[in-house]
Amino acid sequence: MDLGTLTGLLLGFSFIVASILLGGSVFAFIDIPSVMITIGGSTSALLITYPLPKIKSVFAVTKKTLNSGSLDITPWYRTLIELATIARRDGILALEDRLSGIQDDFLRRGLQMLVDGNPADSVSSILDMEIDNMESRHIVGHSIWKSLGNYTPAWGMIGTLIGLINMLQNLSDPSSLGAGMAVALITTFYGAFISNLFCIPITGKLEQRTAEEVQLKKMLLAGILSIQSGDSPRVVGEKLEVYLSPGERVALRQNEK
Repeated sequence: MDLGTLTGLLLGFSFIVASILLGGSVFAFIDIPSVMITIGGSTSALLITYPLPKIKSVFAVTKKTLNSGSLDITPWYRTLIELATIARRDGILALEDRLSGIQDDFLRRGLQMLVDGNPADSVSSILDMEIDNMESRHIVGHSIWKSLGNYTPAWGMIGTLIGLINMLQNLSDPSSLGAGMAVALITTFYGAFISNLFCIPITGKLEQRTAEEVQLKKMLLAGILSIQSGDSPRVVGEKLEVYLSPGERVALRQNEK
């Protein structure tokens, strides 16, 4: 898990636990039926909304995303400059020998189309569609976590209503009302806690990663088309720098010195 995610989770847990300890007992916030209602109800709603294979794939992608930091696109910048140099010196067909060493499927596919002699319009259209389809697939993952973030507070409220109904059935014993109300509100706490510490932040994390991957794919596409048009490595680099942040550009120039 990357440092930022781990730090955020630890801080969130720490502040919640500390505030509970300063005001009372942790055991007062532990209630198994409340956990069953919040987690079980939210999971049931999620299974009704989305196919199981999509849910499984999203959780697998989420695990991979949480275990990695921000996407660094500068190595791909250097790769494209190197490929542009080869194409400029030896011709586009010389890139075929480099295809097996390229790990990124998108870049390898684009270069293969160049080697095969596909026109620029065809290359651009196909790779643009691939970017759009990737973004659409990722949006499904975002919506699953966003839905879970909506379901958990709602099911927490359902648990609270169940607790209130049970409490109102025992009005003959006024001494039990305080404890009954506390138990009733625990499910609301669980729902809000899970939603705001896990679901909503993970949704944001996935959205950020999607934006980074789209940016990378667009940079790769720009590089592929620039190589195909016969641009010099310097011109290719100028086009690709548009996709780099100011900090990345400065670091890149410092490394080139």
